[in-house]
Amino acid sequence: MLSPNIIKTLSFTASRDWWYRIRFSIAGLQSVSSDLGDGTTMHCWIPKVHQQTKPNLILVHGFGANAMWQYCDILDQFIPKYNVYVPDLLFFGRSYTTLNERTETFQAKCLMKLMNIHGVHKLSFVGISYGGFVCYSMAVQFPEAVEKAVFCCTGVCLEEKDLQEGLFKVRDLEEAGKILMPQTPDMLRELMKLSFVKPPKAVPDWILTDFINIMCKKYVKEKRELIEEILKNRQLSTLPKISHRTMIIWGEQDQIFPIELGYRLQRHVGSNAQLVVIKNAGHAVNLEKSREFVKHLKVFLIDPPPKPLAKDPTTIEWWN
Repeated sequence: MLSPNIIKTLSFTASRDWWYRIRFSIAGLQSVSSDLGDGTTMHCWIPKVHQQTKPNLILVHGFGANAMWQYCDILDQFIPKYNVYVPDLLFFGRSYTTLNERTETFQAKCLMKLMNIHGVHKLSFVGISYGGFVCYSMAVQFPEAVEKAVFCCTGVCLEEKDLQEGLFKVRDLEEAGKILMPQTPDMLRELMKLSFVKPPKAVPDWILTDFINIMCKKYVKEKRELIEEILKNRQLSTLPKISHRTMIIWGEQDQIFPIELGYRLQRHVGSNAQLVVIKNAGHAVNLEKSREFVKHLKVFLIDPPPKPLAKDPTTIEWWN
């Protein structure tokens, strides 16, 4: 049996990251970094064999460790039906740029360029949180390339004034940056508290510090600038509408992007939008209620369209 001191010298975070890489490879994906030019490189897990008869599905992560950590457990559900691509957005994982661009508009252009490099010109996507901001921009800029859209806890309909009017738990951008890019165990615990209805308990400081050292130390300044950009001069009245068939998934008790933003997005997209509200789940609904999350994704992306359950025949709302 290993002693506590020996265990502490091991990196659970690095080991888990390594295990995710193995699982991605076993699932039929390979790790590829592509030079987009102008000092920009994007990493993506792509199919080892692209099958022309399958549609394409892009899984786009939010703030967090990297794409693998957010999507590893659902790969097997979609690879039989789709060519699945799992990119790292700029300043996450192995993706970066030397340019000063920080907008989701630029992220979306780079993501679309990356997909074109891999021969993908038509796609559906799942965007979690910040990843949904990027995906929404991609749907606006390249509407002909997008088939189906899924947004999970994506506060794309927020307005700059919402921060001052108290819609969010955080008081200002500085506090948001400290929580979303935690540099201390206490800040990481606060992030878990805001992300989960039932956050993990009694996690020792050394495990949290190990995670921070491996996953949260790179590109801290750049990631804070990404957060600043999604709030800067943001108004719902200027947000373009999309016309794609859309599913919106939200944790009922989301404390990072409150459920009000989910209803706003449903109203903004209109008759093409279906809203799924999952009870007893927070912002990390894809991790906290993974079975329900996958069930609704499969209903929307793979299964025939369900019959409406709500009085309004243009929208669907599930409660779990």
